[in-house]
Amino acid sequence: MIKKLDALNAKIVNALQKQARISFAEIGRAIGLTPPAVAERVKKLEDTGVILKYHTKVSFTHMGYQLKAMITLRAFVGKLKPFLEVISSYKEVVNCYRITGNENIMMEVVLRDQHHLETFIDTLIQYGETRTHIVLSEVVSSAPINEVK
Repeated sequence: MIKKLDALNAKIVNALQKQARISFAEIGRAIGLTPPAVAERVKKLEDTGVILKYHTKVSFTHMGYQLKAMITLRAFVGKLKPFLEVISSYKEVVNCYRITGNENIMMEVVLRDQHHLETFIDTLIQYGETRTHIVLSEVVSSAPINEVK
């Protein structure tokens, strides 16, 4: 279902995407609403599923991980379902997507070092063929989703 946001709701969503902890008062000052009016709109955006959740973005390097990688998996016949059942138990995986194309899965993972990467790949190869891409830097990260005109 495509939801069209009015201009004020779009501005509220944009502000929250940039800074999830911004106060309703700050948003209100920026868009010309009272804090209670902003709070009411945010509640409706949450209730209708436009706003799904709030989260904290953490530095993987400050948490003791030296490597971030994107790993794709091309599942062996009969191995995709078993993989999907266990993927959430792998602590290295911060995001996982089922994709189209030659590969079935794309994972964003964080790892302590190359040895940890090797061990993790050894765990994955029972499910299929992997391809690993080491992330050098983030060019765009958590960019706000703006309404398409």
